[in-house]
Amino acid sequence: MSNNKTIEVLSTEIKVKTIDQNDFICLTDIAKSKNPDHPDDLIRNWLRNRNTLELLGIWEQLHNPDFNPVEFDGVRKQAGLNSFTLTPKQWITSTQAIGLVSKAGRYGGTYAHKDIAFEFASWVSVEFKLYLIKEFQRLKEAEHQQLGWDVRRQLTKINYRIHTDAVKENLIPPTLTPQQTSLVFASEADLLNMALFGKTAKQWRDENPEKDGNMRDYANVSQLVCLANLETLNAHFIQQALPQDERLTLLNNTAIQQMHLLTEDSSIKKLGKT
Repeated sequence: MSNNKTIEVLSTEIKVKTIDQNDFICLTDIAKSKNPDHPDDLIRNWLRNRNTLELLGIWEQLHNPDFNPVEFDGVRKQAGLNSFTLTPKQWITSTQAIGLVSKAGRYGGTYAHKDIAFEFASWVSVEFKLYLIKEFQRLKEAEHQQLGWDVRRQLTKINYRIHTDAVKENLIPPTLTPQQTSLVFASEADLLNMALFGKTAKQWRDENPEKDGNMRDYANVSQLVCLANLETLNAHFIQQALPQDERLTLLNNTAIQQMHLLTEDSSIKKLGKT
């Protein structure tokens, strides 16, 4: 997944990036919703505010062991004076802050940790903040769903490698051609398909001509967990030199037993909803 994403809040595009595994939201984009011509002026005005500096200082003390409290006290004492000005870069440089990140250039701007960005959005517009939180949560839910799917697919891939290695080492004589080898792999894959789904890959494709991919791409989380277990078990059976028909019976019995358990397990049901 990309470290740079974009969400749309009240017709304004807001960039979100991941920095050191934390979400940072673009303050420049938020400011554009209020002042599209001079967004940096809005950020500087926000930084002049004593309450803002208190917020930034407390956040840094909680999350940043390298934060410079002496410089922070000096900045805070000036807050409220007519002559006081502060830019994001000045704040970052003087206090060694990490809650703000400022970069120049066409694709630059000022970013803030989400905790701080939400406060800035509230200062700009309470309505905008609420919509920003809503869209940000929608983004994180989509990422969580994608991550859950990636984890499940990776689990299946790892066990598939264990399974194919067992097939290669125990069922494929070295004199077979590549085409003959692929037939053996396909046969073993369909052995698992029959044990779990009750049909071969070809039967599924014939029944679902409008769908892309294969039946495993449409499996639910319980089926993927069971499939991963069956691949490991079949690899063990192959190493024991059990004939294919006997392995099919054993795998099918295992699949029936495990699917009963998996579909009744509350934690698996919860994972399936991610």
